[in-house]
Amino acid sequence: MFTGSLVALVTPFKNGEVDYKKQKELVEFHIKNGTSGIVPCGTTGESATLSFEEHERVVGEIVATVAGRIKVLAGTGSNNTAEALRLTKHAKKVGADGALLITPYYNKPTPEGLYRHYKLIAEEVDIPIVIYNVPSRTGISILPETVAKLAEMKNIVGIKEASGNIDQTTQILQLCNITVLSGDDSLTLPIMSVGGKGVISVVANIVPADTAALTKYCLDGNFEAARKCHHKLFPLCKGMFIETNPIPVKTAMKLLGRINGEMRLPLCDMTKEHENQLVNILKNYGLMP
Repeated sequence: MFTGSLVALVTPFKNGEVDYKKQKELVEFHIKNGTSGIVPCGTTGESATLSFEEHERVVGEIVATVAGRIKVLAGTGSNNTAEALRLTKHAKKVGADGALLITPYYNKPTPEGLYRHYKLIAEEVDIPIVIYNVPSRTGISILPETVAKLAEMKNIVGIKEASGNIDQTTQILQLCNITVLSGDDSLTLPIMSVGGKGVISVVANIVPADTAALTKYCLDGNFEAARKCHHKLFPLCKGMFIETNPIPVKTAMKLLGRINGEMRLPLCDMTKEHENQLVNILKNYGLMP
């Protein structure tokens, strides 16, 4: 259901408010450049600083803009199961194709707690659900055995794997038939080489066509061409994490004239030293003169 290059879309702001006009432009840009799906309100979309009302409007407007042309996988996770349930119900109501739910952060649930969290939401909302495993953000990593147990539920269809551990992906795929999507741009090729089906990408905000090409080559089994894409993209992928995501990607988009780069506290402007590094990366890629 969810394959290829799905962009973890930034949330554009203007004077402290969500810039819905710019958001629409970004969605159209992705559709035009071969992106397979839009993932709003994730980490890259600064979901932690969006109010419930903003979160729901962002998802609703993106679903309306996309109008069925590509997939919309709405970020609906929370470390509060009741909040995640509310956001997932809303995603279903407005017509999103699926919901991406991060493993609950900070409270560090046990494997049984994780299982019950996802099970409750999957039973309450009839929408395809993708688990999001990113231990560097949450403090926990979901076990492959827990993923396999959850995959027995008909609407838990995928996992975004951002543990940085290829063994984790291999173990998941040996235990169950679930779609694995890379959550690390620099690991898209390795994850797809062992059976992953695509990526939820930060770097696709900048180079959607190249990210889409990489995933297509992998899905087609053309790993020689995929390796060429991977090596070209690799410095840009690493550049997106020289500071906390989404600071670098928003700064890069500002440098390229696509957005104003505005973020919400506690995120702030990139240091000048890192911005200079980012400029060099963009120049070497051929994105800046």
